Amino acid sequence: MRRTRLTAPGRLGSARRRVVAGLGALTAALVLAVLPVPPGGDTPASAAEQNGSAVTKTGRKGPYDDFSTLKVTVGQTKDLRGQAVKVSWTGGTPGTTETARDFMQLMQCWGDDPDAGPSREQCEFGATSSASPGSTRALVPGSDADPAEGDYADLPDEPLGANKFVPFRPVSGATTTGAFDYTYFTDGDTNNIPWVANDSEGSGEAIFEVRTSVESPHLGCGARRNAEGAIQPCWLVAVPRGDHNPDGRLAESSSSPAAASALSQSIWDQRLTFRLDFLPVGDNCDPDKPERRTIGSELVTDAMTSWQSKLCVGGTHRFTFTQAGEETARSAITAPTDTSPGLAYTVDPVETDGDGAPVVHAPVAVSGLTIGFLWNYEADSVSHHVSRLRLNQRLLAKLLTESYVENVRMGIFGQPEPDTVAGNPIRIAADPEFLQLNPEITAGREAPNGMVVGLENSDTTRMLWRYIIQNDDARSFLEGEPDPWGMHLNTSYKDLGLTADPFDYYPKSDTTSTATQCENVEYSSQNLVPYANDMHSTALKIRRGYSGLAFICDATTQFALSGTRPKLNNAHEIGIADTASADRYLLDVAALPNADGTFVKPTTATMLKAVTQMPDSAVPGVKTTDPAKARGSAYPLTSVVYAAASTDQPDAARADYAKVIRYAVGDGQTPGTAPGQLPAGYAPLPQELRTQALAAATALEKGVVPEGGTSADGGSSGGGDSGVVSGGGSGTSGTESASSGSTGGYAGASASTGTSGASGASGASGGAADGTAATAAGGDTTAASGTTPAELLGAVRWVLLGVLVLGGAASLSGPVLLRLAARRGGTEAAGS
Repeated sequence: MRRTRLTAPGRLGSARRRVVAGLGALTAALVLAVLPVPPGGDTPASAAEQNGSAVTKTGRKGPYDDFSTLKVTVGQTKDLRGQAVKVSWTGGTPGTTETARDFMQLMQCWGDDPDAGPSREQCEFGATSSASPGSTRALVPGSDADPAEGDYADLPDEPLGANKFVPFRPVSGATTTGAFDYTYFTDGDTNNIPWVANDSEGSGEAIFEVRTSVESPHLGCGARRNAEGAIQPCWLVAVPRGDHNPDGRLAESSSSPAAASALSQSIWDQRLTFRLDFLPVGDNCDPDKPERRTIGSELVTDAMTSWQSKLCVGGTHRFTFTQAGEETARSAITAPTDTSPGLAYTVDPVETDGDGAPVVHAPVAVSGLTIGFLWNYEADSVSHHVSRLRLNQRLLAKLLTESYVENVRMGIFGQPEPDTVAGNPIRIAADPEFLQLNPEITAGREAPNGMVVGLENSDTTRMLWRYIIQNDDARSFLEGEPDPWGMHLNTSYKDLGLTADPFDYYPKSDTTSTATQCENVEYSSQNLVPYANDMHSTALKIRRGYSGLAFICDATTQFALSGTRPKLNNAHEIGIADTASADRYLLDVAALPNADGTFVKPTTATMLKAVTQMPDSAVPGVKTTDPAKARGSAYPLTSVVYAAASTDQPDAARADYAKVIRYAVGDGQTPGTAPGQLPAGYAPLPQELRTQALAAATALEKGVVPEGGTSADGGSSGGGDSGVVSGGGSGTSGTESASSGSTGGYAGASASTGTSGASGASGASGGAADGTAATAAGGDTTAASGTTPAELLGAVRWVLLGVLVLGGAASLSGPVLLRLAARRGGTEAAGS
């Protein structure tokens, strides 16, 4: 008799479930294997993303235009300073080539009532030279009657005609007396945006510059306090425009006016109002406290401005900061006076002679340079925005040497090409090399007149020139060799020696003047694109789309007039800014090639990758930027900023400056927008550098050199990546270890001889002698080793893949073995 082994129904169901689970795991593994790895954190977290204060509001139906499906979002509304915010909208009426219809108007206002918001008299609006529709404070009762205004009796008369106007009432001072009274703001400096067209889907986007009382005293944002001492809010007002004027007529570009003012009551009633909460403006430290002065690199300005208020808490002193070129800052340490700052922020190290007091270097910030730009243009009556740009070293050399025709000659007067640039492309958008890298830009397209650069002499400028001349093609161009398309160096630059030692400034050597129709008025390159005060100013000029053209010649009247800003939809500027300023004003930034030829933008991941590849400077342990060593995903214009201080200071001063260092590398490395946090545009310090900085702070506070002292000639004894103390043949106090048992090495001991640093603290595990980073014990392994988030995710992905494959195989093997066992058991039973 044949016997059959039975399997319980539950056991069969369990087996089926295992098969399904196994197949699911294998499918997941396959999907995971083919998913792309993010390219090294290509998009850094913006201030708005860090802040999480975006606000969205919905429009409403008006008498003639329905905005009830319109949704407007302001990307950041809290912890604001002078910066840019993103304003975007969806659900509007699709835009057309009719510029008087379907657009958005934006303005900043102050107000007395935090619940009601601002009145139209409290808004900065109406100063524009671009003749945008609805862009003035004037109201025209005759041809633009607004029923909501009644008989206009409550509004003053316009002095220059029969019109009415909405006066501007500032926080303090007299109310304006006419629509064109520019006492408080002008077309050259206002932040209002009078016209941004809806796109073909009824959406749109604008980057709006919000201002504190520093930039716009008449608005008082960040400075006005209520009775309880709290900062009073300001407001961003968005006024959507449809197809109609207040009286129901269609708005037409050919009519006069093309569209009623945004301040006309019926239009104003459709506004969407967003509360803006600003950080306090001014000195947040007790002014009665004595001062501890710091000085130095612009790369740390935004960070130090944030840290200052927290550094003042609980201490006996207030900490001030003066932005200055790094060489000036270093001289405050090497040749101090009685009033010199006691701590300097620098990129290149402080190198002392053998008789100088030891100088401590502590890494406090990772930042860098970027090529920021704003590039809008009109084509076929449609506005376009360029957001992607690639520039190589030779293109940068061309821009910095004013080698395009319109870099040195105003393009509208039909003047002959200056001899210095004869035969060269008229602008960068006509350069075949540029067009090869940026094929989406139409040849000959309107483009920036030149590169906006700062006046300050700086280590970072030297870094950029080094980046350029390390490239063979760029170097040959600067030495007079034409590019493959025949473009040559502006001859005014041929004898400057640009390929010798890298410059720490940006020369403007072409003095060519362009005649105009205006008598005795000529243009030069410095009139066309004037110097900016610094990189923050550069970023601001780019965001405003206006580099500061000194004047224009009116061809009709033949009078020279002050320069005017172009309409936003036709603005284009490019310049060199620090990464923090570029992020602060939400600039588009160009991708640059690193040593591998990989085009990279500055992000947290790409800057941290560059830090891991930086060699030591002349001071061992102090990293220096060498673009030729930036490979893989590393961004080539990354810098580490160091706080440098002499140990030859009073005990209390050394302790206070050590406090600055400890805060900077502690709570000061937390990304965010609140006071004391690390602003967007910086990469948080890797753990190894934080450990190094803490050891430096200890050495500074104790006023001692690392164990082993210094050699007689002023150089440090020992070797490796150790010793925060530079120089010091005398004035040292003993041989006590600065940080016994700490992890990480000291950040460099320098002397004029350039000898290696003293041995590190007892028990330290510093970086390798060749400049590569070592993992700090107990620290952030990813940061210390320089592994980027993308690389880490890639590794994790393959680990997960292995787990899923093994899990899937195990899930499938169980049921298979059960079936085999069942078959075998059944066979045995049958044969028994």
